[in-house]
Amino acid sequence: MKRRNFIGNISAGGGAFIVYPLTADLIPANTTEPCIDLISSPNLLKADLIVAGGGLGGCAAAHAALRNGLTVIMTEETDWIGGQLTQQGVPPDEHKWIEKYGATSLYREFRTAVRNYYRDNYPLSGKAAAAPLLNPGNAMVSALSHEPKVALMVLEQMFAPYISARKLMILREYRAVKATTNGNVVRSLLVASSRNGSEKRLEGGYFVDATELGDLLPMTGTAYVTGAESNRETGELHAAKETNANNNQAFTVCFAMDYLKGEDWVIQKPEEYEFWRDFVPNMSPPWSGRLLDLSYSNPKTLHKKTLGFHPEGIPMGDTLNLWNYRRIIDKENFVPGFYQGDISIVNWPQNDYFLGNIVDVDRQDFDHHFDRGKQLSLSLFYWLQTEVPRPDGGRGWPGLRLRNDIMGTEDGLAKYPYIRESRRIKALFTVLEEHVGAEQRKGITGANDKELKAKIFEDSVGIGYYHIDLHPSTAGDNYIDFNSLRFQIPLGALIPQQMENLLPANKNIGTTHITNGCYRLHPVEWGIGEAVGMLVPFLMDKNLTPQEMYKNPEVIREFQEFVRTQGIDTEWPED
Repeated sequence: MKRRNFIGNISAGGGAFIVYPLTADLIPANTTEPCIDLISSPNLLKADLIVAGGGLGGCAAAHAALRNGLTVIMTEETDWIGGQLTQQGVPPDEHKWIEKYGATSLYREFRTAVRNYYRDNYPLSGKAAAAPLLNPGNAMVSALSHEPKVALMVLEQMFAPYISARKLMILREYRAVKATTNGNVVRSLLVASSRNGSEKRLEGGYFVDATELGDLLPMTGTAYVTGAESNRETGELHAAKETNANNNQAFTVCFAMDYLKGEDWVIQKPEEYEFWRDFVPNMSPPWSGRLLDLSYSNPKTLHKKTLGFHPEGIPMGDTLNLWNYRRIIDKENFVPGFYQGDISIVNWPQNDYFLGNIVDVDRQDFDHHFDRGKQLSLSLFYWLQTEVPRPDGGRGWPGLRLRNDIMGTEDGLAKYPYIRESRRIKALFTVLEEHVGAEQRKGITGANDKELKAKIFEDSVGIGYYHIDLHPSTAGDNYIDFNSLRFQIPLGALIPQQMENLLPANKNIGTTHITNGCYRLHPVEWGIGEAVGMLVPFLMDKNLTPQEMYKNPEVIREFQEFVRTQGIDTEWPED
């Protein structure tokens, strides 16, 4: 695969944006900047880089490529870019070092911009306005819990200059449906509008699969795996006894709610309410009881753990008040009376859906399970309104209100399910538990707890951290949750074994079912995407395929220097 050059100007013609092939006679003699607009077929779009999927990995890849001089077309299946943070409604899951380490400079700039958006546009209290690390929701699980729309606004602002300069086009509500390949090279991608079915063919020098489920992998003939590998395959301590390609983590349909004391906002009883109210998960080891209950299986011990719920945010001693868990607006952060109450996101154990697999299935199966996941979430909400035990001995909180405006939908649920697991490329290198899992790593190295470190990857192109966190699965596995170590992102895990111009930028990198559990969270997905977005211009400049580059340690070191110049750390500090 050799470099294909395209002009860096996307021009309007025939009602669409078009990027045209670059030839020397189109460039004015006094500049090397692309500046030509032409009119051609509205159904053929060309750019240096085609990014399928506008989640965090896709956005980071697009930005990295844009700032390094490439033109980009990015597609997004919904009308919101931002993936986990926006259309899926999940405030950032991060680690305790996030303010200084363990993320790229651009990711931290994004986080600062979110805080500044609140400072510039919301009536904050004096205390909140003065807080250098403002957390709008003061959630227990996130140091920056905020509204999905604010993340969307910040991302849109990041891309606005490139759209204005005709360097970037975003095709919203377009989904990849077919790819054209020639050997190990992707030539084009056909995308279809979910609104009217119209199709566009996208041609580019490189293609990035940043979709939530690795949709481009089967379309392009890229080798991939799904589900859980066996211990015999990987040697991982926590791997399954048997391989099961259909054993994937639960997904969740998130929603937002607030509480208006003394009012009645009870929704119509969901169609599947009785089923979900009485549903007892069939898990191994066993679940703690009914799914819709104020208890669940403690992820680390699998023993029954009691939870609490009070929509006025009242502390409940040692018992976790679920209202505060993923709260995105704490009314105390704003001037008195501005908010009637807090706003909280529901992404809890009680609305994890694991009764069907959505990875590597046809669209009909995906839609069926997505709809049932919606029924589960609506049933949980109705249960909270009508039946959940209250601390005063009563049942239900009818003042709970579903906030469809927060999610940007009519039904009040997220636009897209929160996906935890995807198809994964068969990569030049696969990250195993022995590389990042604390227990297995300790057994291999013999290091004490203070000296214990993750495997050092000489080809590292980023860093991250999260404990290995696998939610209940479609094959009946209960939680698999254990300690990991601060890790690196190896370049080899980002390169398919054969395809020369397709790269992953989401949960589809070279991990296993187990190690995906710590590489799948917000800042790591962003870091993967940003590294991939810088890899494309680097490869084009060197006139190398990713596989050729991987064989040359000197070139890898040069790329590592390149990413470090743009704020991507490739190793954790010693301290």
